[in-house]
Amino acid sequence: MPGPFEPVPGGGAAIDLDEVEVSILRSLAVQMLELIGPGDEPVEGEDPLAALFAEGPSEPPADPALARLFPDAYSGPDTGSRDAGDGPGTGPGSGSGSGPAMTEDERRAASAEFRRFTENDLRAGKRANALAVVRALDGLDTGGGSTAVLKLTPDECRQWLCALNDLRLTIGTRLEISERDDEEGAEGGGLYHLPDDDPRKPMVMAYLWLGVLQETLVGALLP
Repeated sequence: MPGPFEPVPGGGAAIDLDEVEVSILRSLAVQMLELIGPGDEPVEGEDPLAALFAEGPSEPPADPALARLFPDAYSGPDTGSRDAGDGPGTGPGSGSGSGPAMTEDERRAASAEFRRFTENDLRAGKRANALAVVRALDGLDTGGGSTAVLKLTPDECRQWLCALNDLRLTIGTRLEISERDDEEGAEGGGLYHLPDDDPRKPMVMAYLWLGVLQETLVGALLP
């Protein structure tokens, strides 16, 4: 386990990481990039405004992890709650009491329309955050078994927080970790108390570790 993030003078945060920790974090960030997929490269001679107003998909991703990262903007009352930072959440008229209730068909149509014009930008943002993690780690020298100090600017901290949240959501979805599991934490059972020979154990440990990184980074940024 790495030490916690610590605030640095002038803003930002820093943490000591060894070679193994850097390798794990980098591998997770690269896997996130592979999951999100490459961006649309501009075509030579193409009007840049055309790319700016390009429409994205209208249907939710089939992969449960991607669907967690890019949830529907308008959800019904029976869709379940979301974690903080999951996505747009319930929209106007979604049964939250903020307006007239939508029918299921209206919710689907509104979600599809919202997704068409926002998902490309959301993917680009998540891709940029994961890349920021990879580039920061690539700048460290942890050769010879030594540790290196990773220093992040305030802007880099924000990108790291978003990337860490995306990684936890993805791993949590793959492990089918419920909100109850998170609430019970180490005091509960289930996935948090797997035997060492369980193949899921490394991913559970990564999930918990990312939570520590996320929590201490938030704490380092507080005034």
